[in-house]
Amino acid sequence: MDRLSVSLCGIELTNPVIPASGTFGYGHEMAELYDINCLGAIALKGTTLKPRFGNPTPRIAEAPAGMLNAVGLQNPGVDAVIAEELPRLQKVFHKPVIANVSGFSVEEYAEVCRRLDDQPQVGWLEVNISCPNVHGGGMSFGTDPAAAAAVTSAVKAVTKKPVIVKLSPNVTDIVSIAKACEGAGADALSLINTVMALRIDLKTRRPILTNITGGLSGPAVFPLALRMVWQVSRAVRIPVIGLGGVSSAEDVLEMMLAGAAAVQVGAANLRDPFACPKIIQALPAALDRLGADDIRELIGGAHG
Repeated sequence: MDRLSVSLCGIELTNPVIPASGTFGYGHEMAELYDINCLGAIALKGTTLKPRFGNPTPRIAEAPAGMLNAVGLQNPGVDAVIAEELPRLQKVFHKPVIANVSGFSVEEYAEVCRRLDDQPQVGWLEVNISCPNVHGGGMSFGTDPAAAAAVTSAVKAVTKKPVIVKLSPNVTDIVSIAKACEGAGADALSLINTVMALRIDLKTRRPILTNITGGLSGPAVFPLALRMVWQVSRAVRIPVIGLGGVSSAEDVLEMMLAGAAAVQVGAANLRDPFACPKIIQALPAALDRLGADDIRELIGGAHG
């Protein structure tokens, strides 16, 4: 498996495949189905300072080649994650994890990251400034370069671990935001989060989601995600994690050719709980078809 190994902010991963936040719970739930140690890492469910029930239902809607969600960051709060979720995960997963953090103020982002920074199993902190399904937080920080930089700086001031900033595609110029985060000290970037979208129920003539809009994910967004990974990876010097519609080994390799150092798999996990191990198992043969000996040689290979 050495030919699949990659490095992310100085931490070695046995392969580049990481379940994306919000699609894999806190990890231990999936350990009932297979040995999750086959994964490169795990991005934990988004965590806030206080517990959140999330948005009212319905908060999931189907779409061609994808789905909309407006879950709204349902989670038990950072203290419960530290006291309960991480110890459960540590029993079944023996690699560093990515803790995904959301907030409603710069101070809240910093406080949640400060608490998680002390946890030995947390290898990276993924700061989510891109969630489109909460009001007054998430994406409101991710659509303005100055606000994105402010969150990044505040988190970097209270943490020792690598900080990954998760970017929103719901912007005109994602490169300017990426560069602002890099300038403020981000160690890596992950992109993209979901794309704001809408479905309407023809019977009721009303939006299906109680939240009105939701985040579109799945294969429908893959070309958009790929374009943004390409643009950002060419503009910054820090690693980029590519995600958005990834559902096959070929998608992983395409993301890496576009410039991704690692790849997260999101909605595919909801359709097939075994999506990630299937992708990992298929990667060596996919590499062989490309004539590549080592997956790392593909990173940015399409840039020319």
